[in-house]
Amino acid sequence: MTILRMQDLDLQGKRVLIREDLNVPIKNGVIANDTRIAAAVPTIKLALAAGAHVIVMSHLGRPEEGKPIDEQPASSLAPVAERLGKLLGTKVVLSQNYFHNPAEAVPAAGEVVLLENIRINAGEEANDDALAKKYAALCDVFVMDAFGTAHRAQASTHGVAKFAPVACAGPLLASELDALELALKKPERPMLAIVGGAKVSSKLKVLESLATIVDQLIVGGGIANTFLLAAGYSVGKSLVERDLVDTAKALMKTTSIPLPIDVVVAKTFSADAEATIKLVSDIADDDMILDIGPQTAQEFANIIAQMQTIIWNGPVGVFEFEKFSKGTQAVAKAVAANKGFSIAGGGETIEAIDKFAVTGDISYISTGGGAFLEFVQGETLPAVQILDTEQ
Repeated sequence: MTILRMQDLDLQGKRVLIREDLNVPIKNGVIANDTRIAAAVPTIKLALAAGAHVIVMSHLGRPEEGKPIDEQPASSLAPVAERLGKLLGTKVVLSQNYFHNPAEAVPAAGEVVLLENIRINAGEEANDDALAKKYAALCDVFVMDAFGTAHRAQASTHGVAKFAPVACAGPLLASELDALELALKKPERPMLAIVGGAKVSSKLKVLESLATIVDQLIVGGGIANTFLLAAGYSVGKSLVERDLVDTAKALMKTTSIPLPIDVVVAKTFSADAEATIKLVSDIADDDMILDIGPQTAQEFANIIAQMQTIIWNGPVGVFEFEKFSKGTQAVAKAVAANKGFSIAGGGETIEAIDKFAVTGDISYISTGGGAFLEFVQGETLPAVQILDTEQ
């Protein structure tokens, strides 16, 4: 696949429409984590430095299509515009009427225009051609830079690329693809994948794909419970998928999957629940497994230290609860200390990396969630495929 990159174009005086993924958590009007906004800043600065008239578009949450933003103000990108302006050091103008008044979408010198939440536009998720043409009419160059949405064929990610005069990949998208290519297709050995989460079923394709290419696979969270059950251990009243025990057994025959030695259990799923460390052979019928234990954490850290390539997606415990966060913290610290190449992706993984202050020590942090997983499992990303100049 050959993809035109933004850096290869002359952007002087051009209207450049950049699709970013600025879908950040906002609580009571306050941004809880601005990782995705910060990740978009270098691309926007590069376009500004090249003399472009920069227009940015993004979605936020899941507002109702066709319903004015005034009627669903919690979905407004206003807090994002403010934070983006601070990070850029320039004024960011939020535009609501960009279709009715296209001139409003053309920024003044040195400024950036951010289009209001594109998910309110009827036809966005259906990849409607008429809507895509409206986006394309706003620009001379379309830049797809939102890796986190690249697995969705929507009007602002895929359709617009069909109709824009020029369509290319932004630096953030390109760097994501390069990092994943390095980790998955040209990995240094030995190679490890860490996959956590609630259910095997939600990450089954990822597990099956990774099991064929990694040397070891660490599973965590609710996923690990199904593997423990498959190995003959009781998991009490922990979250588990009994119908996928045979699948877990098959995966354990495909690659090395080290299971927990000890775990942290509680009687209820609560931040205030009493935390008890137990060997996996001692789990009671009324126990819930909420984290890996200290012996397991040390064993996993020892394995991580020996690796040259690490792919990490998902926590190994309920790290949001302080009493059950030590396992994920140990994994995060071990990945950060590793001297090989590490790539981490997924919303919860990014939250954990931020919480345990290891951001600067991970080789590459992907801004994608679903896109990260789909790329790992070998799926085609439509918003990337449309940029292929060899088609």
